[in-house]
Amino acid sequence: MKQYMVDAFTDKVFSGNPAAVCVLERWPDESLMKSIALENNLSETAFVVKEPSGYHLRWFTPKDEINLCGHATLATAFVILNYYDKAADTVEFNTMSGKLAVTRKGDLYEMDFPTYEIKEVPVTDEMEKAFGVRPVKAFLSMDLICVFGNGDEVSAMRPDQALLERLPGRIQNATSRGTATDCVTRSFAPKCGVAEDPVCGSAHCQVADYWSKVLGKDDIVAYQASARGGTLYCSIAGNGRIKISGKAVLFAVSELQIEA
Repeated sequence: MKQYMVDAFTDKVFSGNPAAVCVLERWPDESLMKSIALENNLSETAFVVKEPSGYHLRWFTPKDEINLCGHATLATAFVILNYYDKAADTVEFNTMSGKLAVTRKGDLYEMDFPTYEIKEVPVTDEMEKAFGVRPVKAFLSMDLICVFGNGDEVSAMRPDQALLERLPGRIQNATSRGTATDCVTRSFAPKCGVAEDPVCGSAHCQVADYWSKVLGKDDIVAYQASARGGTLYCSIAGNGRIKISGKAVLFAVSELQIEA
């Protein structure tokens, strides 16, 4: 089984968000995919199989399978378009979140993702205790989005993982307006077995949509202020869709010494 290690949302290794991509001829047992994801211990490991209807893509955290992952989708598209379907500029994936298309545009890979309805919710003391800073506003969608006063608060915070896990949402996001970029965000995912996602594409289906409405513009440049850092180029496409683009770079290729 061949596995690629790709750093997504960056053009330099050791930054962005690392993802493992396993290219398979057929699906192994789900227990094996979970074991591989746990062994890799990355925020996500992607498994992809070419089927008659196209590529089928699945994502696993060290804890379980999830229904959407941005950086691992970008990483998988990078692998397919550079090492398998080299003549193509677009690849489509069948996923738990429907059909997702990724198009190569120069050194960027543009993903066509869904947006999600965002509802404002009350700021609570539990949020303040979990993040260590009281949010200005809070919103709930697939994830929790807590808005803070400035990027320094977001960058410097050291959340309590146990308290974060008690908050609603799949991922708990801290975001603020940026200076060099439109917004600054960090994404924490203890419920998925990930303390902090280095650069979270799926979170920006919601975060970028929020800042688009606040700033009154369709194009949002977002910086993920994790230790590794990464940049996402987001564009609201309408009809419940968002384009999220980023760069990617290959770190390693390996042969897993197991039978699928």
